[in-house]
Amino acid sequence: MEEKFKRFSRQREEILEILKGTKIHPTAEWIYFQAKKKIPKLSLGTVYRNLNNLHQKGAIRKLQFGTPFDHFDANTSSHQHFICKKCGKIYDLFLNLEKDLKTEAERKVKFRIEKVEVAFHGVCLNCLKFSQ
Repeated sequence: MEEKFKRFSRQREEILEILKGTKIHPTAEWIYFQAKKKIPKLSLGTVYRNLNNLHQKGAIRKLQFGTPFDHFDANTSSHQHFICKKCGKIYDLFLNLEKDLKTEAERKVKFRIEKVEVAFHGVCLNCLKFSQ
């Protein structure tokens, strides 16, 4: 049982390191293929369980943008995302919007808002260049 716990910790640490080492906001499948290079017996289910565990503990963010797959982000600081509708790339934006939006929304609806997530959708500069 102790060996199983060690392997779980090693797997979780590897998954977190992979996520911290990329800026692409990967899917669980992408993380799985990267981690499998170092941990050949790793299963996709284990990656999903570890990502969900890390998300529940607040160590990572789970991004759900209405796409078929969740994306993950090791940057848990307050920031927004821009999703390109042409290439699908996800960009981090640091705009300081959450506090003002939260305050305004709470004042209008009289709810207690605990979390604000902002995502912008459009066409990135790279795709704009290639479409002209």
